[in-house]
Amino acid sequence: TAALAPAASRAALANCARPPRPVGSQPGARPRLRRGVALGSARVPAPRRVSPRAVSPAGEDSCVSDLNGDENLSVTVDGASDPAFTVISIRATNRPGILQLLKSTLEDLGLSVERTEVDMEKDLTSDVFYVTGDDGERVDDPYDLANIEQVLKVVLNAHYSKSSGAPRPPDGAKSASGPDGMKPRQKDLLYSLMDNYIKNDVLSVQSSIVNHVEYTLGRSRYRFDDFEAYQATSLSVRDRLIESWNDTQQYFREQDPKRVYYLSMEFLMGRSLTNSLYNLEVKGTFSEGLRQLGYSLEDLVEKERDAALGNGGLGRLAACFLDSMASENLPAWGYGIRYQYGMFRQEMHDGFQHENPDYWLNFGNPWEIERPNIAYPIKFYGHVSTVDVDNHQVFKWDSGEEVTAVAYDTPIPGWNTPNTINLRLWSAKPSREFDLESFNTGDYVQAILAKQRAETISAVLYPDDRTYQGKELRLKQQFFMVSATLQDIIRRFLVTHDASFDAFPEKVALQLNDTHPTIGVPELMRLLMDEHGLGWTKAWDITTRVFSFTNHTVLPEALEKWPVDLVENVLPRHMQIIYDINWRFTQELRGVIGDDYDKIGRMSIIEEGEGYEKSVRMAHLALVASHTVNGVAAIHSELIKTTIFREFHAVMPEKFQNKTNGVTQRRWLAFCNPALSELITETLGTSAWVKELDLLQGLREYAEDPAFQKRWGEIKRENKQRLADLVFEKTGTRVPTDALFDIQVKRIHEY
Repeated sequence: TAALAPAASRAALANCARPPRPVGSQPGARPRLRRGVALGSARVPAPRRVSPRAVSPAGEDSCVSDLNGDENLSVTVDGASDPAFTVISIRATNRPGILQLLKSTLEDLGLSVERTEVDMEKDLTSDVFYVTGDDGERVDDPYDLANIEQVLKVVLNAHYSKSSGAPRPPDGAKSASGPDGMKPRQKDLLYSLMDNYIKNDVLSVQSSIVNHVEYTLGRSRYRFDDFEAYQATSLSVRDRLIESWNDTQQYFREQDPKRVYYLSMEFLMGRSLTNSLYNLEVKGTFSEGLRQLGYSLEDLVEKERDAALGNGGLGRLAACFLDSMASENLPAWGYGIRYQYGMFRQEMHDGFQHENPDYWLNFGNPWEIERPNIAYPIKFYGHVSTVDVDNHQVFKWDSGEEVTAVAYDTPIPGWNTPNTINLRLWSAKPSREFDLESFNTGDYVQAILAKQRAETISAVLYPDDRTYQGKELRLKQQFFMVSATLQDIIRRFLVTHDASFDAFPEKVALQLNDTHPTIGVPELMRLLMDEHGLGWTKAWDITTRVFSFTNHTVLPEALEKWPVDLVENVLPRHMQIIYDINWRFTQELRGVIGDDYDKIGRMSIIEEGEGYEKSVRMAHLALVASHTVNGVAAIHSELIKTTIFREFHAVMPEKFQNKTNGVTQRRWLAFCNPALSELITETLGTSAWVKELDLLQGLREYAEDPAFQKRWGEIKRENKQRLADLVFEKTGTRVPTDALFDIQVKRIHEY
């Protein structure tokens, strides 16, 4: 029985084993060969059929009887009914890994699997294998057929008696076929091929890393540097994230919960490798696996470039929200822009900042997944016309420029949960990649101008907007992001709901992170009315029930405004919708406050009058269209009620809330300060504080404990010494560790 345990069937049939891959250090190692492919005088033989004496039928029966296996197991080996194949039929209780186990066992027996059929019904699976021997013919010798049957029974019973791995969830879709006409049997086969999770033992981790070195990066597994090791390690971790990401998205599709979509122009994500390893709880395994391979995880972490997707608090807040929503098992996605260069890379020379492009994508980003099949048209400029459709006036926007938004996904894991949500970033591509006609007529510059204009939209975070061109680019960036996002959200909604959009507010929540995504309000109205045929009243009702708005400032001059002539030029249909929203809003105001036109003017979405450039107040548009408005701290939320939004609060106080924002204790304490984290966990007797921060109140009773204070001080000194060593390494300056360290980490932007 031990010789025929599931993973040991090869050992039991050693005479059928494949030749090993050559050892790199072995002198004169033979090149790897495909089975049966001649190279010079060498030829790798195909695996032989099982010898009649490889397994004793009598002994096999005793092995079967000794195992507490599957009571539903039945194995039939038919060498007569099909003229070309031996047909092996197996019916058994479904367990993770059964299909791969059967495939490897049949190969060890020297059989070639030519076709497979898989049927699953509740907890049972019925698999049929059409096989041939090494001569390409069916096996029909009765003794061989009996041996095959007995070996399969032993291996399967051993598998069932020892199997303990949790299976991946199957596709719960109730339809008989998928959108591409997939049959249930095909779905069963696809599930069985990957019904188990990637293993996280040290050997499996090492195999995964080395496989990526050779098969993904195309490097020799004997010669790869630290950066290539970082890439392979990141891809190995990403494999595990994709498993849970796919399972999470499948679960959301089946449960159909209300989803929250977080729209932000910034996501200051930081490094993903350490965060993912900690959240997946595999840091120790990967660290040990890399150590045995001759690499240090700490060295590899330093090879990761920070994703240049944010600037400061706004972006870091967005990143922490994603981490927290994943950890809280919320059905959430983040949406933003995949900036090619980010903001800029800071260098300090003689006390002054010097700005350089941040080429963070030059060597690829192993964490992102390009989705070329998920792309949406984004329009700019042009004019608006009206047409009559069924006696209804319909607006048609004929654009003057069109680009394509292509999706890039980054899995975001939660802590201590399989829930893995998504950050979807949009990259701008030309609607036509290359103007061949211009090129052929000798106008080489014109041939690539469209490509350059399109890619400029997602090139740089916060372009300088002191010029008209800079303002235009910023507005195009914001619209590009929200238009692609809303088209994507509507597409996902319509997969499982009808086109009446009645359920849209019950299934969709849109969070605006500051005023930057506010142009999404008229864009949602346009999509609902012009693209999906809804009337104004219903479209506005839906819009005001899905948007909520986070304000980040108390300064009137920091509230975003766009010149009306700019919006009319770049987004002519949206300017019409904004005018309509404002007209209806001001009429409602008159019904509440009377004909106080000065106050109505101050609250109007459109700013105009003597001394003012006619502009769209984006914060006012967000206030009017959102069902909820929040500040980011208790004092801030009170200030906006009494200062910049005082008149709005007087009219619509029910909209105003406070949501005290902060950063996640996982990245900013548990993961970045492991020694202190260990002390806190040891003192509290639990690591639950990593998710429930309120538990840190339990440290109060140890505040005066001399032993606790001593440990705390030692950890602090060790950390300060590490920082002092880094300062010396970077600057050549020695700093005393008994001094108070006051550190600012910030690029100095020209605004």
